[in-house]
Order: sequence, then structure tokens, then C-alpha cells
Amino acid sequence: MTPAVFSSPFLALALTFALPATALAQGVWKCEIDGQTRYTDRPCPDRGASLSPQRLQANVADAPRPPASGAAPVVTAAKPTATEPPANVCPSSTELRDMETRASSTSLSTEARQFMVDEIRRARQCAKGQGRYTEADWRISREAQAAQSSNSGAYEARLRAEGMHSAADPEEGTRIARQREQETAAQTQAARRAWREQQRQRNAPGSP
Repeated sequence: MTPAVFSSPFLALALTFALPATALAQGVWKCEIDGQTRYTDRPCPDRGASLSPQRLQANVADAPRPPASGAAPVVTAAKPTATEPPANVCPSSTELRDMETRASSTSLSTEARQFMVDEIRRARQCAKGQGRYTEADWRISREAQAAQSSNSGAYEARLRAEGMHSAADPEEGTRIARQREQETAAQTQAARRAWREQQRQRNAPGSP
């Protein structure tokens, strides 16, 4: 049989698959022929060394293998992209000047004027990046501002606006809750003073 000669170690690996088991068991030789390295299934005529089948098989086992036919492709899950927070919508500088003009009206009650001052402050906080408002939020604020000139519905409108602000700006919500507690305490004290005054007048000498 004509010896198989290869000039590359990769072709020598192919030899391990091409030769029958009996020939593979005899080994593969790395020879120096005419100044070049050759691989053959026969002993070297001059200089060379024998390569054991175990060494060649180890090289084959370490080589990367293509995916099996019909195997499902490996799908790498895409990393979720961070969503940008919605833009903070705030009243314009022109609207802010209009709010300041309405707050200076002498026809407003004390409570209505204080509400307008609070709305101006909240609009300025929004412009500085505090809170997270939408156009719909400020629509509620505008409706509440307009209601302060009315004799009915002003208090309810203020409550709706303050509820909106509490949801859009947690820091402002804390301030509103603290303000409500102070107002409730003041009303309770006023009611107690009125009751004591009523009792004093009832118990005064000469009262019916």
C-alpha cells in the first residue's frame, strides 16, 4: 500500500479518521523529508518521530465541533433597555405671570389667595425639576384656580388640586398633609374656644 503523506498537522488529524482501526493502532509518523516536515502512516526513512494515536485523538477531542444538524440555535436574550422617564410638564413663564396677577386680586378670600400663592410656588418648583407632572395635572390646577373666584365649589376644587400635587410630587404631598394637620388642629381649637365662650355666657349672672 502506498504510504499516505501529509504536509500539515491538520491533515494528519484527518488521517486518524481516514485510516482503519488496525492502521491507526500502528501509529502516525512525523518525518523530515527533503527539509520539510511530513506526516505518514509508515516509519520515516531518515529522520522523524512516531505520534501516538492517543495524542492525535486528544487533539481531535479538543477541536471545536460544529453544532449538530437540526439542533435548535442558541438564542441570547436581549437585555432590557432602560426607559426614559416622561418629561416634566410645567406652566410657562407667561402663565406664571398670569397666576401672580390673579393672586393679587382683592376679590379673593384669604383661603383662595393662599391657594393661589401655593400654586405659584408649586409651578416654580416644577420648573426646577421637582415632581413629575403632566399636562392633565396642570389642567386640574387651572380649573381650581378659576374656581377661587366663585362663591361655590372653591374648597372642593382646592382639594382636587392638592390631591393631584400630592401624587405628582411626594415632597409637596408631605407638605400638604402637614398643612392639613395644622388647619385641623386650628379648627379644633377654635371650636373649643367657641364652646367655652358659649358656656361662659350661659353661666354668667343674669343670663336667662
